[in-house]
Amino acid sequence: MKINKKLILSFMAPLMIFISAIGLIFRDNSRKIFYLPIGLMGIVIISERGISRHLHRKNILKKIKSYQKVK
Repeated sequence: MKINKKLILSFMAPLMIFISAIGLIFRDNSRKIFYLPIGLMGIVIISERGISRHLHRKNILKKIKSYQKVK
């Protein structure tokens, strides 16, 4: 069975956030700072996907509306 690479990558951002949360909860105070970049990158990846998806759908809707005006 072939594994889809996009499926694996879709789980990476939530996994990064989860690892960051676990690290922040269970580590000593001096080492907690090392888990912040992992969590921030996971949040940025998820928000970037949402924003790009929104903009892509908006562009598609504009194209559909422009074809309806021509007819």
